[in-house]
Amino acid sequence: MPKQDDKFTFEAVVIEALPNAMFKVRLPNEQESEILAYVSGKMRMNYIRILPGDRVTVELSPYDLTKARITYRH
Repeated sequence: MPKQDDKFTFEAVVIEALPNAMFKVRLPNEQESEILAYVSGKMRMNYIRILPGDRVTVELSPYDLTKARITYRH
C-alpha cells in the first residue's frame, strides 16, 4: 500500500479550468511548468469551487509527474 509520505506537495496557481473538473496549474519552480490537476474527492463532496487565479495545494505522485490532485484551496 502506498504511504502518505510518497507524495510531493506544492502550492500552485490555477491557470485554466478544463472540462470534467480538471485544471491546468502552474508550479512555482524556475521552469514554471504547467501540469494537469484534478479535484480530490473531499473537495468534490463539499462543493469547493475552484476558479482560474486561485492558489491551491497540489499533491504529485513520484510515478507520474504530469498529473496532480488538488487537495486544498487557499
